[in-house]
Amino acid sequence: MSARTHPAAYALLSGALFGLGLAVSGMTDPDKVLNFLDIAGRWDPSLALVMGGALAVAVPGFAWVRRRGEAWTGGAIPPAPAPRFDARLLIGSMLFGVGWGIAGFCPGPALATLAHGSLEPVIFVLAMLAGSQAARLFDAS
Repeated sequence: MSARTHPAAYALLSGALFGLGLAVSGMTDPDKVLNFLDIAGRWDPSLALVMGGALAVAVPGFAWVRRRGEAWTGGAIPPAPAPRFDARLLIGSMLFGVGWGIAGFCPGPALATLAHGSLEPVIFVLAMLAGSQAARLFDAS
């Protein structure tokens, strides 16, 4: 079975690799994230280093795929949407940041942390899904 016939294989592989990277780098620990955000206290720059390492791999990877002209799954690469800075983006960004700062989780690490078996990431993910659905309902009206 090739990934061209089953693009979900690439999604599964990339998701597993992402989760493994989060776990190995320690980014599934909410204290790591909260200490990164605590610039006046016990500031921990490791999150910035992890983000920088991810960009060092992703930027050349995206450039290579663009030059190739097609996605690994064989499909077309959709054009990037035009940048749009509006109230929705700013309010959503602020809500995301407040939630991240309170909980120490953002969506990727929260999902990866579910494997730890503790209650906090379960509550966070359920609240994240509820918030996502509330935003859809709000958007539909």
